[in-house]
Amino acid sequence: MSTVAAQDATMYWLSSRTPNDLFMLYCFDDSGRPSAELREFVARRSARIADLSVRLRELPGDLDYPSWVPCDFRDEQFVEHVLPEPHWRGVCTVVGKLLGTGVDAAVRPWRLHVFRGIDGAPAPGRRGAAGPATVVVLQMSHALADGRRAAQIARALFTGPELATGTEAAADPFAGAADAHAGCLARRIGTAAIESAPVDRIPVDSALALLRMPLQFVRTVVRGYQAWRAQRELAELTTTGKLPEPGPGFTPSLINRSSALDGDLADRPAVAAHQVRMIVCAAERVRIPDRTVTVVVLTAVSIALERYLAARGEPVDRLGAQVPMALSDNRIAARNNYRSLGVDLFIDEPDPLVRADKIAAALTDRRTRARHPLLAAQDRVTAVTPAPLLRRDIDRFPIDIVPDSIAGHTVVSSVHRGPADLTFGNAPVRFTGGFPAIGSVMHLTHGVHGLGDTVTVSVHADTAAVPDIDTYTDLLRDALNEVFDCATGSVG
Repeated sequence: MSTVAAQDATMYWLSSRTPNDLFMLYCFDDSGRPSAELREFVARRSARIADLSVRLRELPGDLDYPSWVPCDFRDEQFVEHVLPEPHWRGVCTVVGKLLGTGVDAAVRPWRLHVFRGIDGAPAPGRRGAAGPATVVVLQMSHALADGRRAAQIARALFTGPELATGTEAAADPFAGAADAHAGCLARRIGTAAIESAPVDRIPVDSALALLRMPLQFVRTVVRGYQAWRAQRELAELTTTGKLPEPGPGFTPSLINRSSALDGDLADRPAVAAHQVRMIVCAAERVRIPDRTVTVVVLTAVSIALERYLAARGEPVDRLGAQVPMALSDNRIAARNNYRSLGVDLFIDEPDPLVRADKIAAALTDRRTRARHPLLAAQDRVTAVTPAPLLRRDIDRFPIDIVPDSIAGHTVVSSVHRGPADLTFGNAPVRFTGGFPAIGSVMHLTHGVHGLGDTVTVSVHADTAAVPDIDTYTDLLRDALNEVFDCATGSVG
C-alpha cells in the first residue's frame, strides 16, 4: 500500500469538481485482428505495468490521503466505440464528448477507448491513400500521472509484442520476439511491489491518521514560516536582478469570459461542450534552426489567436500562454511534478522570428525562476498539510471565477513521446496527440506531442468560447506554415 502525495491527492479531489483527466490519442494502422484479441492483450500487458494495476482507497472523512492498492483489469476498461460512419471526423466528435467525462480513480484510474477501421485518418509520410486506422485514446486520472509519466505508461503498454513465457506463449495472440525494452519500461515506471490493503485495515489506518495529525499541524506551521522567509528572499533576489521576475498578468479575453458561463454559478455548466481538432505535421515542418518545437508552436499560436480574436471583434494589445514545465527533482515522490509558466507572446512584434526569439527568452526566464530551490518552499508546506485541511481548501477554492488578471489566455502543453516504435496488434503507430483540460478560465488549450518524425498540434476548445473551431484551426495551420516559411526563407 502506498499513500499518495499531496499534489496527486489534489488532482484527485479536484476531479470531483471539474474534469481533469489526461487523454492521450494514438493512431495505428488497423491490424485486422479481432477486438477480443486486442482486449486480451491489453488485459495481460496492463497486468505487468504496476501503474495500470492500482486504484485509490480512501479513508472515511479524508482523515489521511488516499492510498494506492492493487486491482485487476476489468473488461469495461476496454471500450470499443462503433461509429455509424467510421471516419476520422467522427472520431474527433466522439473524443470531444469523452473529454467531458472522468474516470473514478477509486474504482479504476484508467480506461482505453478504441475505434476500429477508421477511414481518413492522417498518415504523415505516406504516399497515396492510407488504409484504415485503429485509433486508441488512453484516458487516465490525473492523480495517477502527469503528462511525462503518462507518456511513459503508454509507451510500456504499446511497445512491441507482449512477453510470453511457458504455457502463456501458445495462447498469446501477439506472440513474437521477446521485447526486453517494453519489459524494462514496465518495471521502471511501475512503483515498488504494493502489498494488498484489506478493508479491515481501514479502522486501523484511520486511527493512525488521527495520531499523526498533531505532528502534521506542527510541521505545517514550521514549514509555513520557512515558506514566508523564502518568499522574502525570492523578492530580494528579484529586486536585485539576481532572479528573473515572475510571469506577467494578462486581462482576460472573450475566450476566457465565455458568454455561456455568465449568470448564476449554480445554474451554469463549467463547459458548454468540448470539441477537438488535430494538425498532424511532419516534424521537419515545425523544427526550425535555433528554436524549439515548443517555441515555434507558441509563435504560431500567438499569430493565430490574435487574428482569431480580431475577427471576432476583440483586437487585443497583449496575449499570454501558460506552459507546463516538468520538474526533474527525483526527491519528490509525487506522480505530478510540474509547474505552469506564464509567458508573454509578444504580439506587438511583427516579425515572426524576432517574436519567436522573444518568446524563447521569456520562457527561459520563467524556467530559471521555476527551478530555483526557494520556489519549492510552498510545495513543502503542502506536502505535510493534514489531508482534511487540504480537502477543505480544494472544496472551497473558487474555480468558477475568472479573475481580473490571469497567467495566460490559453495553454500550450508540449511533451515528446519518444520514437515511433509503438504497435497495437502488431500494427505500427502513425502519430500521437493529447488534449490539455479546459475549465472556467481556459476555454482553449493546445497539446504539442512528438512521436518519431511527426508532431501533432491538438486543439481543445469549449464551443461557447470558440464556436468556430475549424476557423481557428485553419488560422493555426496557416500560422505554422507562415513561421516555417519565414524561417526557411531567412536561411535560404
